[in-house]
Amino acid sequence: MTEDNPRSGAPTASTEEPRYGGYTRFELELEFVQCLANPWYLNHLATQKLLDNPSFIAYLDYLQYFKQPRYAKFLTYPGPTLKALQLLQQEKFRKDIMSPDIVARMLEEGVRASVGGSIPNETTTTI
Repeated sequence: MTEDNPRSGAPTASTEEPRYGGYTRFELELEFVQCLANPWYLNHLATQKLLDNPSFIAYLDYLQYFKQPRYAKFLTYPGPTLKALQLLQQEKFRKDIMSPDIVARMLEEGVRASVGGSIPNETTTTI
């Protein structure tokens, strides 16, 4: 592995890194992994049966390199992104995320976390 790229056999500083549509592989992987912070996107992946594909699961495992501080610093929302990567390694979660109720709960938990847990429950009445 090189310092700048997590893949072994990656281009070194002395060679030009290949580009895909004008973007480096890292840039494409960063954009994709950040999409995983969106529970509706996880639901979409599940409904398209991608979460049943062993090759796709292996790719998600490969993306675990974003946990390393030198890569995590590029994530806009590191908490939800890294949590999603972790959850996607669990078969039960990959099945559960098909449920809109699970998606809604994840969204609610994300909002609560972003405002410090101060959102009143629907059953709570405020006077």
